[in-house]
Amino acid sequence: MYNLAIIGGGPAGYVAAERAGAKGLKVVLFEKKDLGGVCLNEGCIPTKTLLYSAKLLDNAKTGEKYGITTDNVSFDFSKMMARKNKVVKKLVGGVGMKMKHHKVETVKSAAVIKSRTASGVEIVADGRLFLAENVLVSTGSEAAVPPISGLKEAGDVIVTNREILQLSKLPESLVVIGGGVIGTEFASFFSSLGTKVTVIEMLDEILTGMDRQMSTMLRKMLEKKGVEFHLSSKVTEVKGNVVVFEKDGKSDSVQGEKILLSVGRRPNIEGVGLENIGVELFRGGIKVDQQMRTNIPNVYAAGDVTGFSLLAHTASREGEVVVNNLTGRRDVMRYNAIPGVVYTNPEFSGVGLTEDVAKAKKIPYKVATLPMAYAGRFIAENEGGEGLCKVLVGEKYGEILGVHMLGNPSSEMIYGAVMAIENEMTLKEMEEVVFPHPTVSEIFKENVFAF
Repeated sequence: MYNLAIIGGGPAGYVAAERAGAKGLKVVLFEKKDLGGVCLNEGCIPTKTLLYSAKLLDNAKTGEKYGITTDNVSFDFSKMMARKNKVVKKLVGGVGMKMKHHKVETVKSAAVIKSRTASGVEIVADGRLFLAENVLVSTGSEAAVPPISGLKEAGDVIVTNREILQLSKLPESLVVIGGGVIGTEFASFFSSLGTKVTVIEMLDEILTGMDRQMSTMLRKMLEKKGVEFHLSSKVTEVKGNVVVFEKDGKSDSVQGEKILLSVGRRPNIEGVGLENIGVELFRGGIKVDQQMRTNIPNVYAAGDVTGFSLLAHTASREGEVVVNNLTGRRDVMRYNAIPGVVYTNPEFSGVGLTEDVAKAKKIPYKVATLPMAYAGRFIAENEGGEGLCKVLVGEKYGEILGVHMLGNPSSEMIYGAVMAIENEMTLKEMEEVVFPHPTVSEIFKENVFAF
């Protein structure tokens, strides 16, 4: 009998397994592929590894601005991909070592919930029957494939985030269907390497859900790098390597050596056995409460499989909530301070409310916006670079509601804003926080004094 059985070894699953094992629970973790899930093997880590290579290439090409002359700058695509594979392999091995250290039994097999009895939940995997007091379903998500005519017939011209990370040859041209985070990051990467990139987005701006002003700024920066965008455009058909789309009632088309599908993800709920015990679904994912409990006692769900916040760090925190409640610490999942980052060059990060959301919810707010150049360190390290920092606060009490930054290295700074929102800090309290000088993070405090 296991205290906790976890189906899925991604960020929700392996973090929950580690935390549970560290607290003395007897844990079994099922993962049919490699530990780490999509994030480590087909998403976050491999893409950020490649994007860093692209950033170094961008820096080498613009070195003269800093007094550094580099002649005949070149790159080796195959070496970039090989390094990406090496990084992934090392980190997957690290997750495995953590499981061993905390005495988590790992089973490399698909797992199916068979039934729930008075003794516990029965799970079948690897030809064996497992019995657990509690079960956490964290089977993640996979790339959504829209019902576009001609996709299947196009064969290997069509790629998702999985296949594009396995390319052995740099494509001369790439059409990206979808201007979300994944599509925008790949557009940034391949354009830095010289690929002709075209992005087709159904909505009127890229990166829906993030600060609109900065989304527009980033798009214009990418356009300067050669990325072509077609906004308010609906893809109607794929003919081989040609994407046909409709814009303003007119039909147009663009050709690409590869076509990347990046229109979102859908929860992996098939083949898990959820129907065998009557787990309730909601909008394509598993329905849970604030403690990540499903409608079935002792059965939990966390991560992308809930279909709510499809981010690795959200999944990890949800897994922790499950374990905390199982081990006597009351904990609830809060989504008001979940950071979002786009790892383009420059980076784009945000947390909390955007202006659009604040207006839609009729939340009274004040806003202050400053160029990143108000921070001396930003000027020192970003010659001619553009950037912006925006802070939203409550109109009455001055509590921090949202912080959004466009500029490097915003991904490393946004956690400070996360802590401010999580702890309901006010402008007055932020004024008393000492920031190290000189750092780009000082832009946050400069913005606080801009109100």
